Amino acid sequence: MGKKSGERKGKKAPRKRNRVKKSSLYEAKEGRLERKRTPCPKCGAGVFMAEHENRMSCGKCGYTKWKK
Repeated sequence: MGKKSGERKGKKAPRKRNRVKKSSLYEAKEGRLERKRTPCPKCGAGVFMAEHENRMSCGKCGYTKWKK
């Protein structure tokens, strides 16, 4: 049997990442856009932190803030 396109010998297939729609990150109130998530303090206002059960983490720099 031949290889399928994109298949590599002895390696795993590339992982498909789940992307968040930008419309779910902002909310329109009184003609202004407000951020729903917390921005990363290291990366700046354009990078949001992911919310987990016990922590908030930045996917870009790895900064983690633990919830109490």
